[in-house]
Amino acid sequence: MMVGVTAEAAMEEMERKINFLMKAVEERDHEIATLKDQIKACETTESSKTPAVKADDKEKVVLQENQMQQSISITCLSVQQLQDMITSSIRAQYGGPQQTSFMYSKPYTKRINDLRMPVGYQPLKFQKFDGKRNPKQHIVHFVETYKNVGLRGEQLVRQFVRSLKENAFE
Repeated sequence: MMVGVTAEAAMEEMERKINFLMKAVEERDHEIATLKDQIKACETTESSKTPAVKADDKEKVVLQENQMQQSISITCLSVQQLQDMITSSIRAQYGGPQQTSFMYSKPYTKRINDLRMPVGYQPLKFQKFDGKRNPKQHIVHFVETYKNVGLRGEQLVRQFVRSLKENAFE
């Protein structure tokens, strides 16, 4: 029963983190869309202006156009930089690699994942639990079987995942 409670707590925590990240991404998307709209507005404003130019003012107009093009390109670059910054901050907050996937994560900590099994250990042939039978019976049978082999605590946690078939506890 303790494993079920722990799994539920882990799932709730993961769901909370995913919702937080989705909200942050939505906010950033909104900010990016607003900035893009501002850039388009600047571009349309500049393209609609066709000043009457005297011969001696041509240099000033060319200089102003160059400055506007530079500011627009800087603004576009800033949007790209903003997108990169948002992406990297989400990755840093999640703590995952470049190709982060929310579809699968191990149900135990990195420390348990890095745990080495005893020398010569061979996993037992164990009937996988599919969620259709009694979960309490499966857990009791699993613990008793593996205790007879000599596994304890964290080693049991790591092996328990292998005794499940797909999403057995959904």
